[in-house]
Amino acid sequence: MNGLLSVWPQSWTRQQRSTATIAVSAAVLVLFLWLVAVPLSGLPEPIGPAAQEFAEGARITVGLTLVAGLAGVVLGVFAALAKLAPFAPLRWVAGLYIWVIRGTPLLVQVLFVFLALPMLLPGVQLSDFNSAAAALAVNVGAYNAEALRAGILAVPKGQTEAARSLGLSPTQTFVHIVFPQSFKIALPPLVNNIVALLKDSSLAYVIGVVELTNVGNRVQAASFEPVPVFIATACIYLILTTVLTQISGAIEHRLDIEQRS
Repeated sequence: MNGLLSVWPQSWTRQQRSTATIAVSAAVLVLFLWLVAVPLSGLPEPIGPAAQEFAEGARITVGLTLVAGLAGVVLGVFAALAKLAPFAPLRWVAGLYIWVIRGTPLLVQVLFVFLALPMLLPGVQLSDFNSAAAALAVNVGAYNAEALRAGILAVPKGQTEAARSLGLSPTQTFVHIVFPQSFKIALPPLVNNIVALLKDSSLAYVIGVVELTNVGNRVQAASFEPVPVFIATACIYLILTTVLTQISGAIEHRLDIEQRS
C-alpha cells in the first residue's frame, strides 16, 4: 500500500512525491503529539481526565524511540564492520554481542541495564529513561548489525576492485562506494526495526518510564476500566506506527530500493 505516495500528482517525480510524503507525515506526527490531548479530553471517563497524561506518554514514547533508534543505527554500523573485520578477536566480540542480544528477551536486557549495570559499574548511574534508551539501542543495534552486514556483502566485489584500481584507499572505497550501496540495500529492514522499536518501547514501563503503556496501566489501575483505557492506548500506538510507516515507505521510495527507475 502506497498510502500518501499515491495521493500526489502522477506528473511529480519519485523524489518530489517522496519528499512531500515525508514532510506531510512529519508534520502530522508533530501536530498529533502536540494536539492529541484535545480530542482525548472530550472523551468520557476515564480517558478524558487523563488526556494530558496520555499526550505526555505518547511524546515520551516517540522520544525514546528516536533516541534509541538513532543510537541503534550507529551501534549496528560498528557491529557490522566488526563482524566483517579481518582481525579475528574483533569478529568474535561482535559475534558474541549479536548472539547474546538476539538470544535473550528485551525485557531482561532493560532490567539488566537499570538494575544490574550500576552494580557492575558503580560509576554508571543512569536515569530510568536513559536506561531504557540504552537497552533498546543495544537491542536494535544487534538486529541492525545483521541487516547492514548482509547489505555490505551484497555489494558486488567488482565495484570495490574498480575503486581500488582508480587509486581510492580502502577507507575511501568503503565510505564512498560500499557503504552508500549497502545502506540502501539494508534500509527496508532498518526502518522496520525502527517501527518495531516504537512498540518495543512499551517495555520501558517496567523500570518506571512514564511512557504510553505505563500511563495506560496507571489509568486503568485507578479507574478499574481496562477496556476503554487499552483501546485508547492501542489507537494511539496505531496512529504513531502508521505515520512512521508512511515516513519509512517514502524514504525507501525516494531511494528507489526496488530499482523501479
